[in-house]
Amino acid sequence: MLSMIDLFAGCGGMTSGFASAGGYHPVMAVEWDLHAAATYAANFGEDHMTWSDIAAIPNRAIPRADVIVGGPPCQGFSNLGSKDVDDPRNSLWREYLRFVRKAKPKVFVIENVDRFLTSTEFALLQAETKGYELSAGLLLAADFGVPQRRRRAIVIGSRVGRIPLPTPTHPKPRWHTVRDVLTGLPDRPRTTALPNSRVEFFGVELPGRHKSPDLHIGRNPTPLSVERYRHIPPGGGRFDLPDHLLPRCWREKKTGTTDVMGRMRWDEPSLTIRTEFYKPEKGRYLHPQHDRPITHLEAARLQSFPDDFEWCGTKIEVARQIGNAVPPTLARAIANHLKPHLDGTAEKTSDCPLC
Repeated sequence: MLSMIDLFAGCGGMTSGFASAGGYHPVMAVEWDLHAAATYAANFGEDHMTWSDIAAIPNRAIPRADVIVGGPPCQGFSNLGSKDVDDPRNSLWREYLRFVRKAKPKVFVIENVDRFLTSTEFALLQAETKGYELSAGLLLAADFGVPQRRRRAIVIGSRVGRIPLPTPTHPKPRWHTVRDVLTGLPDRPRTTALPNSRVEFFGVELPGRHKSPDLHIGRNPTPLSVERYRHIPPGGGRFDLPDHLLPRCWREKKTGTTDVMGRMRWDEPSLTIRTEFYKPEKGRYLHPQHDRPITHLEAARLQSFPDDFEWCGTKIEVARQIGNAVPPTLARAIANHLKPHLDGTAEKTSDCPLC
């Protein structure tokens, strides 16, 4: 078994993918958000999850590991963020490298937004990873069996010889689609609320454990919102609305934000699932057929989370975990790609649970 550390672990998308690949054993995970850390603990165990600010973890608490994975927060250089080079969240990659120096992994993997590769932080990271050969580039999640066109920066650092980025396992036209993962779910969610259940992790009581069916929850849109939904065709968006249904801000803004109030297409992958996927005014989040936004369960499936995954937190907190996660199927493809370089294993298994 290859030991691994998951930093900025969130709800555990990366660990889920590596665990499903087989041959990897998590010995430590770090996450500062309580509800995300609890979700991780619910699925992979509380014993190795550290709910803490990563900077507060002393060097003596860092174990040796074969692999380190993680995605330092990216808001400072995300297209959706402030793009402030002095944003303190940008420097958290230094904490990641502190773990690399102490754990001495054979390989480390960093996942981030595409802008990361052109940031000052990435240039500094390249200068400070002595002893590791780096490969970096953009991977499209749809090319690896995720039914989502999510483009992410991946950096692989290796001290066992240079490891190139994985090649697509599901290049277009083999992409999985919205239809592949949403077919069979009830058309109409029966409730707008998660169950009123409680669970305890890290000595704190919080909402959970929510099962997959619990996440098929809807909203209570206004009649005006429903009328807007009805005018949006598959692949369409706010520009399909008649003038009398346009809010003033949209009526006066004739360009940009093309995905706002967008409807998915059945036979294509979705666009990127973000943290507010339950708000159609934030992106292309309308169900491909029904006049409603996608549910939490549908978003989790589009992110490639397995149905036996369990969740902790409120509706908003679970949505944030889903949108921020590394798609497990993408993580699994990376994990399988690393194996031959780590332990000589040449056997290849399918990277996609839908195949």
